[in-house]
Amino acid sequence: MAKKGHHVSETPATQMLRQAGVAFTEHPYDYVDRGGTAESARQLGVAEHAVVKTLVMQDQDARPLVVLMHGDRQVSTKNLARQIGAKKVEPCTPEVAQRHSGYQVGGTSPFGLRKVVPVYVEAGILALPVIYINGGRRGYLVGLAPQVLVTLLAARPVEAIDPASAT
Repeated sequence: MAKKGHHVSETPATQMLRQAGVAFTEHPYDYVDRGGTAESARQLGVAEHAVVKTLVMQDQDARPLVVLMHGDRQVSTKNLARQIGAKKVEPCTPEVAQRHSGYQVGGTSPFGLRKVVPVYVEAGILALPVIYINGGRRGYLVGLAPQVLVTLLAARPVEAIDPASAT
């Protein structure tokens, strides 16, 4: 069951959001290992499509990048690579992702990353009225307007949904 009225301590992500004056809501939930966005959406009573996963990937030269994708969809790395002008894009190992982001896998937020990296957002996310995205620790999402991804992170919209994952 989602925790109501439970305050979560500051993270680099929430510090960045507060410093930028971004309005957001806090949504703690009971983290379930390998539960993913389906579990957080279920506990919070929101559509999984509005829960955005933060994926740390790398190009053919091992340069990191972040991809923001609907919780109920998969990234087509082939489509993504073509759109960003890379030969290849692949997920980072958990250890490499943590080194680039500064966050534990399962608690990765695109806000307050350890390194400045390019951020790409699935274009459909920007059309949603509100999104729920990791707030910088496992079991903690923040709700905010998707446009913040563009204004605060300079996220570039891409069409990177794997057609096999679309329902």
